[in-house]
Amino acid sequence: MILFCAVALAAPKPHAVAFGKWITAKWPAPNEGSQPQELKIRPLYIDGHTKEFTLGSAHPVTDRAFVVRRMFRVNDSLPQETGAARWQWQPGGWLLVDQVNGKVQLINLPEFEPSYSTVNWFRDYAAYCGISDDGKKAYALIVQLGRRKPLLKKLVVGTEMPACAAPLWQRDPVRATFEPNGDHRFTFSVTSRAVDFAGDEAPPEQ
Repeated sequence: MILFCAVALAAPKPHAVAFGKWITAKWPAPNEGSQPQELKIRPLYIDGHTKEFTLGSAHPVTDRAFVVRRMFRVNDSLPQETGAARWQWQPGGWLLVDQVNGKVQLINLPEFEPSYSTVNWFRDYAAYCGISDDGKKAYALIVQLGRRKPLLKKLVVGTEMPACAAPLWQRDPVRATFEPNGDHRFTFSVTSRAVDFAGDEAPPEQ
């Protein structure tokens, strides 16, 4: 009986993970003079409490974990302004949510730029275009959850910052295709440890 009680007390308590209703939020456009964008967001609840606000659909990674884009508010008030704070919605990075233990953590996606990068997920791989810290270089990236370094980080060649749609995934073999400028494309084969160029045009130089 004592052993049974000890096991029962040690069993982890299940957590209730759920999304709330969709609401509309206005996001100021990154380009000066542009009209604010209306985005659909919804709260993420853990055990009935609001943990985060999220943007877009969730992507199941395993039967117990999923990833979802984060949305948060920042204080846009100037130091010299008085009165109530001016809260402004901003899209953020991606969250990894464990539905068993209720843990929510921010995923490190190198060179991810919230106003530019469009991430496309397949299994535990994230493919997207990123921007360097100085804003002068664009990269094609493939990241695998649990690994510190990207499986792929290739410079996108071009004199101007290219438009970059969400990369396309293929299952068998696992491949990701990038079209950073709309006028050329390149495809990479993905394994659990490496990425190899798979055809179309010559890959961009590092």
